[in-house]
Amino acid sequence: MVNRRRHGSRAHSHPRRNPPPAQTLRQPAVFAKASGSDSDVPHDKLTLAQARRGTPAHRPVRVYADGIFDLFHSGHARALMQAKNLFPNTRLIVGVCNDELTHKYKGYTVMTEAERYEALIHCRYVDEVVRNAPWTLTPEFLKKHRIDFVAHDDIPYTSAGSDDVYKHIKAAGMFVATQRTEGISTSDLITRIVRDYDVYVRRNLQRGYTARELNVGFINEKKYRLQNQVDKMKETVRTVEEKSKHLVHRVEEKSHDLIFKWEEKSREFIGNFLELFGPDGAWHMIQERSGRVLQALSPYQSPRSSPSSSPTRGRSCSPPSY
Repeated sequence: MVNRRRHGSRAHSHPRRNPPPAQTLRQPAVFAKASGSDSDVPHDKLTLAQARRGTPAHRPVRVYADGIFDLFHSGHARALMQAKNLFPNTRLIVGVCNDELTHKYKGYTVMTEAERYEALIHCRYVDEVVRNAPWTLTPEFLKKHRIDFVAHDDIPYTSAGSDDVYKHIKAAGMFVATQRTEGISTSDLITRIVRDYDVYVRRNLQRGYTARELNVGFINEKKYRLQNQVDKMKETVRTVEEKSKHLVHRVEEKSHDLIFKWEEKSREFIGNFLELFGPDGAWHMIQERSGRVLQALSPYQSPRSSPSSSPTRGRSCSPPSY
């Protein structure tokens, strides 16, 4: 009690120091020791109100979140992010169940326990990973790892003969709810693979996996490889069609452009022709002017004489008489 009062008085007289920067941003999280936490900091029980107000830097709120974390995905990461941000100063401990427990109570996993452990220590929100975590949390486990609160979604988790494995945690006031991410789960991912099994088998055959590695029989292997060849031919034909359409489109654009330019030049040519050779064109004006010039330069022609005025008219055409 005295110690808590002293800490409280110092908290009022001095501004609270921020906790040191998280090491998980620069290096993987650590694995918890099998013996539990070895911190020498006194671990007094915290209420939810105290945890939300904030704790000294050397006394983070130890929040525990457990799960299988098979095919680690964004739904897992978002749940851990929420758990990490429940309180101003949080140390997030994540428990991962081993293969034996998981296969017994939930079913087979895609990833091994070692792979699942490794995935968790590389999540930025995780400070510590507990391997071989228990399926049901016991008081001894909570005490050994100095756990203040347990974070999980609020939906009752029915398993191992219990209608809710977190029921006793909720009753003790140590449960803090997080929200599930809709639309993604490990079961959903596995369902996609099972539903499109042929697609993924063909994909891996293309990537160099053998039929034996994929557990595919001889006949099915030939069928899948034939389908891959057919798809490749379809893709080639589709590519050629797309290129042909593009070429035809470019030719049409060029032809339209040429026709437009030809029509424009034709109109220009016809306009120039009419301007030059039309009724009122320059050519007729030139001809008219040249005709006038020629007429002006030509000699004057006198009119023809009449027959009565001819000087030979009065002469006799008969010969003279002797």
